[in-house]
Amino acid sequence: MSQVKTDPALAGAVDLARDAAVSIAEPGAVGEHLEVVMEAERLATHYFACDHTAYRGWRWSVSVARAPRQKHATVCETSLVPGADAILAPEWVPYAARIAPGDLGAGDVLPYREDDPLLQAGFEATGDDEVDQLAIAELGLGRKRVLSPEGRVAAAERWYAGAHGPRSEVAEKATDRCVTCGYYLPMAGALRRSFGVCANEWSPSDGAVVSLDHGCGAHSEIDVDPAPPVSVGEPILDEFSVDLVTLD
Repeated sequence: MSQVKTDPALAGAVDLARDAAVSIAEPGAVGEHLEVVMEAERLATHYFACDHTAYRGWRWSVSVARAPRQKHATVCETSLVPGADAILAPEWVPYAARIAPGDLGAGDVLPYREDDPLLQAGFEATGDDEVDQLAIAELGLGRKRVLSPEGRVAAAERWYAGAHGPRSEVAEKATDRCVTCGYYLPMAGALRRSFGVCANEWSPSDGAVVSLDHGCGAHSEIDVDPAPPVSVGEPILDEFSVDLVTLD
């Protein structure tokens, strides 16, 4: 794209542009002239510094134009625009995207996500009572939506990398793994080959999902070496110590 040729009439309309900016700005808010930019043929924009303390880095923008064979400029638009180092408000984020794991409190309700990639349609009634009863009562289905394969992978990756996976400090210092612990309860479904639930009240993972290769010092099959006996000697009676007792 070829560069627009400078228009002397528009480039020279600095005072006209400044007056337009002053007319909409607070007193003393219009600073020095910064530059003039040719936007198109017979259309240019003058930029002035904004000296208002609340708009540091912003610039006054005044667009001027002229008609063919017109020798003087006319103001088209005046506005305040951000410069390269202007202070701007952060980009607006929808409420549903602002919530992070752990933010939900008592009484809070998350917005419904109709197209959740981590979920898929659950069980649908077949009309056969025996089949439907088996699916609902024994397989634990009957829900409108269940985890999708992507949802199971996301959960597994999050749990495995978390505090109850094999890379946590307590697991790395443990001498044995959850898979051999009597308090380990395997999960049902596709994740049972990798995860279970800890049922040991003495463990820091009690009631939490743990990986098979997680571990802690509360393992059911390990013990510590007993401490060696300590000799305390004969008791010593202090006959010079007196306790004052007040008798009623």
